[in-house]
Amino acid sequence: MGAPRSKWIWMDGELVSWENAKVHVMTHALHYGSAVFEGIRCYKTDEGAAIFRLKEHIDRLFFSASIYRMKIPFTKEEIMRACIEVVKANEFEECYIRPLVYRGYGEMGVNPLNVPVKVAIMAWEWGAYLGKAQEVGARVIISTWVRPAPNMLPMMAKVSGHYTNSQLAKIEAVEKGADEAILLDHRGYISEGSGENIFIVKDEVIYTPPTYASILVGITRDSVMRIARDLGYTVMEKDITRTELYNADEAFFTGTAAEVTPIVEVDGIKIGDGMPGPITRKLQKAFWEVVHGKNKKYIGWLTFVR
Repeated sequence: MGAPRSKWIWMDGELVSWENAKVHVMTHALHYGSAVFEGIRCYKTDEGAAIFRLKEHIDRLFFSASIYRMKIPFTKEEIMRACIEVVKANEFEECYIRPLVYRGYGEMGVNPLNVPVKVAIMAWEWGAYLGKAQEVGARVIISTWVRPAPNMLPMMAKVSGHYTNSQLAKIEAVEKGADEAILLDHRGYISEGSGENIFIVKDEVIYTPPTYASILVGITRDSVMRIARDLGYTVMEKDITRTELYNADEAFFTGTAAEVTPIVEVDGIKIGDGMPGPITRKLQKAFWEVVHGKNKKYIGWLTFVR
């Protein structure tokens, strides 16, 4: 995939060159994972670059920060304007945007409350997260690692430290020759991918794990659920077993990075006929039309960079 790169990064209110966007080695987040972040896509449309569901992403950023008692030293409006500024400064037509709120250089120790809170926003050009799987479908495994229970870690918050769990699952998948891993929750039900939410389709009904299955409540997940319902499909949040996943007619991932990616195989078992399913393809096409400004019904989800 290669190391990302652009020209400018927004740090605490000013644009800094990519080369000079640095933090001290004693930064609290580096030692204790005390950071929250977002992943946001900006898409090319006929009216120029447009950021997808920017407000919802920044709302979630502030929610994640609040769970860890991090007071962001900027307003939501200032952070949204900064996201736009980064896209404009780097002259991107399409890109991935990464706002990061982190505990900086200050007191050392587990107690983070007296450590200053810093903010950085970067953007880079990033294609399909799972590569060709977006077209041909992903081959995945059920990981031996599980998502923490809700009383262990608040998985609804998008926290850097939580992703050590995802890294273990992803490493396991890659070393087994798979594209991605699916993690179970602490009860043994399907939770999500290492960085994506998951859906299955059975008898033309679309199912996805509930919020209490230790999932991150994805914004792409919400978008696809709303689009699917508008297309006339029944969408249900319910606990999903491994057996139901293996026996699904279709399955797919959603996420800012993964967008809508079909799943064609789990643990060597073909999902349906082992090809991306028709409902998945229909939702994939509808999602692409929305993010590229082709469906005016959802134009309010786009923030245009002018």
